[in-house]
Amino acid sequence: MTSVLGSVSLKFSEEQGMLMDVARGFLQDKAPTDKIREFLESEQGYEASLWSEMVDLGWTGIALPETVGGAGLGLGAVVPVIEAMGHALLGTPLIDTTLAGQLLLRAGGAGDEDLLGNIAAGKIATVAYLDGSDWGAENTGLQIAADGVLTGTKYLVGSAGEADTFLVVGNAGGEPAVAVVEASQLDASAIAGNTLIDLTKRTAKVDFSGIVARSVLTGDKVQAALRDFRLLGALLAAAEATGSAARCLEVILDYLKTRKQFGKLIGSYQALKHPSVDIYCGVEDGRSFCYHAASLLGDDAFGRDAEIACRMAKVSAGETMAHAGDRAVQFHGGIGFTWDCDSTLFIRRGQWSRQVFGDAIHHRKQLAALLLD
Repeated sequence: MTSVLGSVSLKFSEEQGMLMDVARGFLQDKAPTDKIREFLESEQGYEASLWSEMVDLGWTGIALPETVGGAGLGLGAVVPVIEAMGHALLGTPLIDTTLAGQLLLRAGGAGDEDLLGNIAAGKIATVAYLDGSDWGAENTGLQIAADGVLTGTKYLVGSAGEADTFLVVGNAGGEPAVAVVEASQLDASAIAGNTLIDLTKRTAKVDFSGIVARSVLTGDKVQAALRDFRLLGALLAAAEATGSAARCLEVILDYLKTRKQFGKLIGSYQALKHPSVDIYCGVEDGRSFCYHAASLLGDDAFGRDAEIACRMAKVSAGETMAHAGDRAVQFHGGIGFTWDCDSTLFIRRGQWSRQVFGDAIHHRKQLAALLLD
């Protein structure tokens, strides 16, 4: 089927359904909200043994080829797992590691089978991308000399404090390039942690100046790989936001069905019913966009239809999560502003989801050029 949007195919395979069921059940058992709260102010933000169990389930290698120890299930199989993680409000290095694996693979790093194998086996990797805070900028300001020496700093690097490997985006001879750097090459002083609004996330500023890259990827594949990295990042952020918004709606509805005011359940008031329905519709829209995008992703470079789908998913899910978090605080009244109420976790996640990998304004500008040119 075709439309002004191009392909509107939507598939949710039995395999994806099984992955979501397994992930939901596992996280419900291993990462309940009280466990999430317990690690919010820890160095990692999650329980180390939980990450080991996720690795044992094969989540780090879902989309990597079998030749490097992955499952070879494709990118579409990652989406339900990330949605389930969003539902649990769990922050781990899974998104960062998945994106790093795909960037390495797509940028021509297939020769680094050992590194890709390590990622599939659970070694944490991350992409050092941002030169500042603008997802729409080139972000290739870091210099990579002919001898592999790096000069520059990257910002908001996900899971930087735990990563074993960094894929550092910069330029070599004026062309986009990706340098591979091992964590052992960095001094502790080179990594400065950030304070984020979403306490389940961990990022840092990393100074790579003076580091000699293990290898440097250049050529035509790098430009396409970086574009795919940004789009895939937007999609995984959207899947996570969709799961979080669905969880937020569950919490809202539980409260509306138990809290009484003036002798009536507050859920009986239309002023609260209608926004709740809006959130429900937003969650379903976001989920549809995410799995539409997942249906279009393959091993090759993303086409126009895939780009449109990823951007639309990010716009829809990011705005829904931000709206749901805001309503959760408002509906809970005075207690909604307190640390003891889970609504504070949702409003924080909403602000993070709206901005990471580009906000709605950024993606709508790109969509305008794609759809209206």
